[in-house]
Amino acid sequence: MRIRLAYFVGICLVALPIALVAAEDSGATISAATKDSLGFLVHDVKSAFQAGGTQLRVLPPDELDRGTTYSVIYVLPVEAGLEDRYGDGLLEIKQRDLHNQHRAIFVAPTFSHLPWYADHATDPAIRQERSFIEVVVPFIDKSYPVAKAAEGRYLLGFSKSGWGAWSLPLRHPETFSKAAAWDAPLMMDRLGQYGTTPIFGTQERFDEYRIDRLLPATTDKLGDRARLILTGYGNFREHHQRARQLLLDLKIPHEHRDGPERKHDWHSGWVAEAVELLLRQDKPKS
Repeated sequence: MRIRLAYFVGICLVALPIALVAAEDSGATISAATKDSLGFLVHDVKSAFQAGGTQLRVLPPDELDRGTTYSVIYVLPVEAGLEDRYGDGLLEIKQRDLHNQHRAIFVAPTFSHLPWYADHATDPAIRQERSFIEVVVPFIDKSYPVAKAAEGRYLLGFSKSGWGAWSLPLRHPETFSKAAAWDAPLMMDRLGQYGTTPIFGTQERFDEYRIDRLLPATTDKLGDRARLILTGYGNFREHHQRARQLLLDLKIPHEHRDGPERKHDWHSGWVAEAVELLLRQDKPKS
């Protein structure tokens, strides 16, 4: 039996209370879903891990099969709040109808500060990693018919969020199945560029999230299938080339595409391929 999206929104509004505790220890509250002008389901989030309110935007298939568990792809933003200088990842998914084509649920969180997917060394209101791991993922697991384990849970990002898409599963390999990064500064080794200092706070904290350190430390936990995906470039081809060589040196299975070169933006044509690679042979069974 299939449920139309409009009916599903109604279920959300009736079945969910006005505010939900997303995780027992997080202290976060998350509102029931409302539908915005773009057709996304929107939840307002209040959490001690973020300065001020944030949102979760959710895009399920137009029709949901009752009893089916869906893959969930987290579309990680590159900007704070709802800023869209580099486009809107969830809108790109919708415009290309990828949620229906792949029968997957896509989720785009927002963050109060520039997202580097890290916890600040001293500021408790910049806990982006904890917010995502302890608030966002548990809430989506409870509220939507998605995979409740690493298999079927994916990350998609570029630039800063490409860094985050890789650092999160490397730090939490038991939580995420696969991650796709496009045009990301993956081999940064010093604090200071691209707004990193206000988010990490110290070089010591930055070092904990460095991809070039996480890859060799996590090699044994990644298994024998390709869980990391690296596609295309706009501004950061040299970073990709170095990351690719490190993957080869460490004998870490991965998917790699060297190009084509595209504009550094959500809407430049790279997203569909990345989603396809994420979901290839990995769809959860009903």
